[in-house]
Amino acid sequence: MDFKVLLEKVTPALKVIARKRVLYGFYDADDLYQQMCLYLWQRFKEGMPIGINEAYVIKACEFHILNYLRKGHRMPGSYSLDAPMRDTGLTLKEVLPDMQQDLSSLVDTNINIDNIKKNLTQKEGRVFELLIKGETVRDIADKLGISHVMVVKYKKNIIKKSKI
Repeated sequence: MDFKVLLEKVTPALKVIARKRVLYGFYDADDLYQQMCLYLWQRFKEGMPIGINEAYVIKACEFHILNYLRKGHRMPGSYSLDAPMRDTGLTLKEVLPDMQQDLSSLVDTNINIDNIKKNLTQKEGRVFELLIKGETVRDIADKLGISHVMVVKYKKNIIKKSKI
C-alpha cells in the first residue's frame, strides 16, 4: 500500500485521537496529529509489514502518542522532507502539506504566551515556564518542592486560564 493512500485512510481516526488527547499536555491537536504522521512515516520507511489493517495502524499511532505525552517531552529524531522513501520515490514533503510559520505568527505566539502568563499566579507561572522548557511533571514537582499532583492541578488551571 502506498503511504499517501494509507495516510488518507487513517487521517480521520488520527485526528479524532489527537483531539481527545489535547487535554493531556500543551500540544494542540495539530501537533499530536503531525507526531502520529511522523511515527507512521518512520514505520513505513522501515518497512511496515504489508497488509496490516488500518485498525492496527491506528492503534499503534494511538499508543505512540500516549507514550509521547506520558514522557512529556519532544522525541528526538530528524526526518528529511526531501529523502525518498522506499522504492516509491515519494517524499514526506509531497505527502504532508506545508505548514511553515511566517515571522508574524511566531511573534503572535510569543504575545499569546505573555498574555497567558499575565493571568497566572506566581506558582502557575513557574510551572508554565518549566512546562514550556519541556520539563516533565515529576521534574517540575522536584524543582518546586511540591507533589506531582499539585503540578497536574496547576497545569489544568493554566489550560483553563489560557482558553479564556
